[in-house]
Amino acid sequence: METIDVIKDQISTNSVLLYMKGTPQFPQCGFSARAVEALMSVGKPFAYVNILEHPDIRSELPKYANWPTFPQLWIKGELIGGSDIILEMAQQGELNQLVAEAATEQ
Repeated sequence: METIDVIKDQISTNSVLLYMKGTPQFPQCGFSARAVEALMSVGKPFAYVNILEHPDIRSELPKYANWPTFPQLWIKGELIGGSDIILEMAQQGELNQLVAEAATEQ
């Protein structure tokens, strides 16, 4: 399976998906740590891909998403954004609503 097909499959099969450096239990960069913290505060399950273990995804996803940095949050097949956007949405209560809706649709 081509890397782009793997990415498309991951995005379509996980209603809330975070591409990050490291894991939720052990983030490998501050931006990923803040994104995970915001997502975990919602209290709903989410999937993740550790791009440090998948260099092919790390190189292909920015081209596919037209978004150059990590982390990247995808909800219901749509790119939400990176760490700053995730934190801003969390502060405004939008993240909680989006994740909760996506989690109930799984």
